Amino acid sequence: MTQSFWEPETVEEVETGEPQEPVVEPGNLALSVDDFSALEERILRAVNLVKRERLARAEAEERAAKAEAQLHEQAPLVDQLQKDIGALRAERDHVRQRVERLLAQLDALEL
Repeated sequence: MTQSFWEPETVEEVETGEPQEPVVEPGNLALSVDDFSALEERILRAVNLVKRERLARAEAEERAAKAEAQLHEQAPLVDQLQKDIGALRAERDHVRQRVERLLAQLDALEL
């Protein structure tokens, strides 16, 4: 019969031959040193994992806060650059139209 480290060492059977609920007496749990060491190691690994994850989360939150601050700092600059691009495009279109008129006048002279 397989026995976990939380079950007592003995399991009484009734007359039908099937196991009954284990009889648990205070302080009478069967827990080997190896089982306890393995459990202790698993708990320590879990604690270390939680610590690492908390540090990683704190670092990620800090990076996100910095990125958000940069975004808010640069938003006015982005708006200004978009306005400048619009103005430059309008100026380019105006210059293109003037050049096309000059070219049309030159073509008219050559006829």
